[in-house]
Amino acid sequence: MKWFEMEVNEVERSTGTSQASGLSKKEAENRLKKYGENKLDEGEKPSALLIFLNQFKDFMVLVLLAATLISGLLGEYIDAITIMIIVMLNGILGFVQERKAEKSLSALKELSAPQMMVLRDGEWEKVLSSHIVVGDIVKITSGDRIGADMRLISTNGLKIEESSLTGESVPVQKLETPLHGDHKEIGDQENMAFMGTLVTQGSGIGVVVATGMKTEMGKIAHLLKSTESLVTPLQRRLEQLGKILIAVALMLTALVVVIGVYQGHNVYTMFLAGVSLAVAAIPEGLPAIVTVALALGVQRMIKRKAIVRKLPAVETLGCASVICSDKTGTLTQNKMTVTHIWSGGKTWNVTNTGYEPTGDFLINGKKVNVETERTLQQMLVYGSLCNNATVTVKKQKEGLLKKTKNEYVLDGDPTEGALVVAAMKADISSDKLKSYYKKIKEFPFESTRKMMSVIVEDKKGQKYVIVKGAPDVILSNSSHILIGNRTENVTQTHQNLVNDAITRLASQALRTIAIAYRPLSSHEQIGQPLDAERELTFIGIQGMIDPPRPEVRGSIRECLEAGIKTVMITGDHAITAKAIAKQLEIMPENGKVLDGAALSRLSVKELEEMVDDVYVYARVSPEHKLKIVKALQAKGHIVAMTGDGVNDAPAIKAANIGIAMGITGTDVAKEASSLILSDDNFATIKSAIKEGRNIYENIRKFIRYMLASNVGEILVMLFAMMLGLPLPLVAIQILWINLVTDGLPAMALGLDKAEGDVMKRPPRNPNEGVFARGLAWKIISRGFMIGIVTLVAFIITLQANPDDLTTAQTVAFVTLVMAQLIHVFDCRSEYSVFHRNPFENIYLVFAVLSSIALMLAVIYYPPLQTVFHTVALDMREWMLVLGMAAIPTVALGGMRLLKK
Repeated sequence: MKWFEMEVNEVERSTGTSQASGLSKKEAENRLKKYGENKLDEGEKPSALLIFLNQFKDFMVLVLLAATLISGLLGEYIDAITIMIIVMLNGILGFVQERKAEKSLSALKELSAPQMMVLRDGEWEKVLSSHIVVGDIVKITSGDRIGADMRLISTNGLKIEESSLTGESVPVQKLETPLHGDHKEIGDQENMAFMGTLVTQGSGIGVVVATGMKTEMGKIAHLLKSTESLVTPLQRRLEQLGKILIAVALMLTALVVVIGVYQGHNVYTMFLAGVSLAVAAIPEGLPAIVTVALALGVQRMIKRKAIVRKLPAVETLGCASVICSDKTGTLTQNKMTVTHIWSGGKTWNVTNTGYEPTGDFLINGKKVNVETERTLQQMLVYGSLCNNATVTVKKQKEGLLKKTKNEYVLDGDPTEGALVVAAMKADISSDKLKSYYKKIKEFPFESTRKMMSVIVEDKKGQKYVIVKGAPDVILSNSSHILIGNRTENVTQTHQNLVNDAITRLASQALRTIAIAYRPLSSHEQIGQPLDAERELTFIGIQGMIDPPRPEVRGSIRECLEAGIKTVMITGDHAITAKAIAKQLEIMPENGKVLDGAALSRLSVKELEEMVDDVYVYARVSPEHKLKIVKALQAKGHIVAMTGDGVNDAPAIKAANIGIAMGITGTDVAKEASSLILSDDNFATIKSAIKEGRNIYENIRKFIRYMLASNVGEILVMLFAMMLGLPLPLVAIQILWINLVTDGLPAMALGLDKAEGDVMKRPPRNPNEGVFARGLAWKIISRGFMIGIVTLVAFIITLQANPDDLTTAQTVAFVTLVMAQLIHVFDCRSEYSVFHRNPFENIYLVFAVLSSIALMLAVIYYPPLQTVFHTVALDMREWMLVLGMAAIPTVALGGMRLLKK
């Protein structure tokens, strides 16, 4: 279909839609079922069976299976079957872990998927791009990533960057009129918008004409297939560490086997014991457990409204030393309300806050009639005309009696919403204005111009340019000013008058928006913003407030205790920004405020020298953010940077942790980010950092627990062989220990909550090794102690009854298990086992209890006694076991506690 040649009504007819109401929800659902989701093919994912079989491809597991086969051929059927069961259970556990991680990551992709504004049943709503269907009416605006091929039916200064399709990085000006010609290339189809391209300016409405693999992007889908690895730096480091540990474990295992054979032990028995020991000692599951730990942590972050797009960000969060946060919506509630209006030396106070259009206009505390105040009325009318926000009423039923209550909902920018509500308080509604004024053209707000303008025509045919934006910028573009009902040429006195008003309003933490206008002559043609936004008549300023979020002050204080500096970045006036920063306790006594003009004059090197003293950046454009990031990074900081606009993307990408806003953020900002705040709230950043620190600490806990346990298992066998003793453990017992103690308890550590002081420690050095802060010593010393106490318990039991090797082996087996299960509680704290309540992590308690129950079954259930070569223990032997098993954790933990 040559959509670009069709008239709009033809496109509507061909796609079975209406630009007035869009598709019905039911019809959209039917089309989605019939034609499938709007997604590009991703290639085949490994099947569940393949993932399961992959659990058995490890070299040591294959050797064990070969040894099991030999065991069966030699008639050791019970041992062979039991080993097979244990290997199978290990495989199932690995499979469950891998599937859980995969599902978590798939859920993340779904959560961070782009959304589009779609007209369904006559109402605009946000819909996942994957749920868009042919015939949907879609609204696009600056910063949106287009999610399907569309025929444009309405454009307003719309420009789209199509480099992903055409290779041309220069944005294309779009229009809605039909095109004619047989050989229109994609780059020439000016009334089409294509999947994967980016809106750089303006806005538009289009009809979806192709989705998924039928789009132009679908035809070259290989260009968009994701090749990004989800392996984090920590996982890579642990994989390398795993290789070293495998080499060490194999050498020690080989040493155990050689010494055992030399001491006269049966070769087959020593070989099977050696292979079992190698399987148990090699932490081959470490990278998988780290993946699961990251996935579990990420799921917790999602519950706290933080969506992780790139897994390495989880690790980096724990290193963050500076958070550069946008003010509006992140530190504040994003519910702008006009409270003061200034014009020509007069100031009106506006009562009531929020979006409900009720309130009065006061001068010196006395109510005024807006109809008699011409300048005030003009300010309100023009503020509402130079605007794209709408405030609608929704009926809400509340209480047991289900009484109906009106809820006023804003659709659009909160600053624009505040201007609309202020006008509505004077009974100037958008509908009334539409009946008198017709909007002809719009020049959308741009951060470089710091203003927005519209051209309107009234019923008499008179055209006006109406401009709103930063007061200082609009004043500099104004040649006239309204003073009362008079229009005067702008003089230095007038400039001083306006600047005093800006300062006075800003000192009350109000954001200021100026309104200006210019009548147009009948022959004047306006093509560019520069043509419109000149020789303006300055009317006045509307001062509005966006109250701080109540939870933010506490979060900033908590970040400060954690060694994390909070920096506020805002487009507000410096005085306003400073007032809000002091309210939020961001600004210390000696803190500096830097505005955009000063920032532009500074080089990165010059900014670097003073960046540690600056806490507020005011009047900045998004381009300045990149300079701030680079200066902070040059000083050695790990920077978290928030943003929502297209121009924020470079700074978000350059930051160590790029954070996009989930509600107000553009798709471009979200794609550049590693973290998305689904509630746009600063407190969520603090929670994410806390969770990031905890995930890293939990990974250290696994490593500490697993490696100390593995060291203990190897050493008990090695020392026994060196001393010429019988085998303290048989192969089947070693494998059982590996399954039961390394499985559930290790996983439960990943669900551990953060320690109480996790946000009172300084940020972690990003170059810190996994074994930093004494972890290597804790692993070696505790592993050594576990090995020694197990061997001592074995020797004592064996000396008491030299002819009963099975009892001694059972005692060694139970001592080793109990020592590890007690040790797992010690791993929960950097300090000692007594530092934390063991019942805080109920999952760990259940995991340990289930491991103990399985151990008791092995030593007291007769059929299992035969399989695992165990006997029932009496009270005296249990006293020995528990006493010895407690020594490594309780004794050493007590010593550490006393040292403190």
